[in-house]
Amino acid sequence: MDRRLFVESCSTSVACLTAAAVAWPSFAADAKPRAYARVLLTNEFGDPIKASTLRAETNYVFHYPYEATPVFLLRLDQPALPQPLSTKTKDSYVWPGGVGPQRNIVAFSAICAHQLVYPTQQVSFISFRKSKAKKGVADKLIHCCAEQSQYDPAQGAKVMHGPAEQPLCAVLLEHDAQADTLTAYATLGGELFDEFFRKYEFKLSLDVGPKARNAVAGRAAVQELEKFCRNPIQC
Repeated sequence: MDRRLFVESCSTSVACLTAAAVAWPSFAADAKPRAYARVLLTNEFGDPIKASTLRAETNYVFHYPYEATPVFLLRLDQPALPQPLSTKTKDSYVWPGGVGPQRNIVAFSAICAHQLVYPTQQVSFISFRKSKAKKGVADKLIHCCAEQSQYDPAQGAKVMHGPAEQPLCAVLLEHDAQADTLTAYATLGGELFDEFFRKYEFKLSLDVGPKARNAVAGRAAVQELEKFCRNPIQC
């Protein structure tokens, strides 16, 4: 079977992970998904988000697997197929690609892999850019203004430019085709949560309080970045 057709025949994220490993027989995955609580994605009122209602190429934010760790949720304008990737410690893994009928819904930790820049309610220096804001900023990439690291969400948040040494950590999603809902259940790739909590311990204690490192359970509210953050920076 043609590799592309073989990969596209996968029906779930777990199946795609297995299929991708078969599609690249010489690529042995060292890093495995890390399971966390299964969390249903909802709107601000607690109603399940319908995948079909997500606007294409729009920044959405939710928190997972901890109360203080933000995640970008994106509906791309193209299918996102499995990709072989590796962390900065050279642990290889196969990102399973997007979910949904068009395989174009993806999620990644919104913590930059270089200086741990992340979106807050006050300001965000990192976001997906549908079109470049200035010379040197490519279209359709997640861009961090701090040191100009750029990641391609269609390729598992692979580093395209800048000093970041690894892709953004992926958040694995499950799409319920009948209910059209999305559930986060694991991460894959280079987690930076320990470093994140050490670096921002004081700020997180002010912004989130003692629950900052609590695991998210049950449901996670999704917001557009422009509503979550008062000042999204377009560098």
